[in-house]
Amino acid sequence: MSEEKNGNAAGTSACAACGSAEVDDIKLKECDDCDLVRYCSDACLKEHEPTHKEACVKRAAELRDELLFKQPENTHLGDCPICMIPLPLDQKNSMHSCCSKVICKGCNHANKIREAEGRIKQSCPFCRQPVPTLDEQEKYRRKRIEANDPVAMLLEGIMRHDKGDYIKEFEYYTKATELGDVEAHYKLACMYNYEHGVEKDMGKKICHLEEAIIGGHPAARYNLGVFEFQTGNSERAVKHWIIAASQGDDQSIKLLLKKFRRGIVSKDDLAAALRAHKAAVDATKSPQREAAEENHQTARSGVDT
Repeated sequence: MSEEKNGNAAGTSACAACGSAEVDDIKLKECDDCDLVRYCSDACLKEHEPTHKEACVKRAAELRDELLFKQPENTHLGDCPICMIPLPLDQKNSMHSCCSKVICKGCNHANKIREAEGRIKQSCPFCRQPVPTLDEQEKYRRKRIEANDPVAMLLEGIMRHDKGDYIKEFEYYTKATELGDVEAHYKLACMYNYEHGVEKDMGKKICHLEEAIIGGHPAARYNLGVFEFQTGNSERAVKHWIIAASQGDDQSIKLLLKKFRRGIVSKDDLAAALRAHKAAVDATKSPQREAAEENHQTARSGVDT
């Protein structure tokens, strides 16, 4: 019995195997991999699998691409929980061990000014807890790991990497991904690429890159674009770089400029990417962040001289 005959391709109103309609005592379950068909039982699913397999694989790939090439509303970093402005990609944000919140440099700078003017003790700009000692930071991190905090697990994985403990690094990243941490997916992709504690596995690398991309990770998207280009899929590569550029990714915009000079990227696509990139970068700016950067540059100039 065909999918079209049962109406599954259009309305999924009947079991694709036996044709049973959904009624009070029969609840149809959608195929786990696609949205084309539904079944009244596991037996019907198994019976229909040989007939459905080819269409299922094709539709599953289409659904995956819809997720991969969907324009994210924000990057994986999200917004600063204090000023609610998107966090920049320059990695100058600070994660506070007391509350596992990532705070932008502008809000950290404003908090320091508040403390100096009020002559008060240093504290976390978010939870207002006193700045912890190194021993207290370790205590907070362990406590948050025990509470299944993915951010704390990610941080622990990064610290294990710095110590060369790749086995534990892998364990913590894996736990963090299971709890939905996007950056951990990216870190695992890097581990599978560089053989840090695991055998090189391009399939798993791509899988983790894709999960990071779906979560809004522009660097993961840039890297997958490079892989697609190297394997001859230049159209898919350019699509990835355009989306990453629209998230504010500098590497992607530079690569698009390079490919434009080689005739791979159109003038219109490049112009649109440049506008989107500027808009994304501008959206992360604020007077407080500019003041923080100016203060940082002044401090660096004093050290240099």
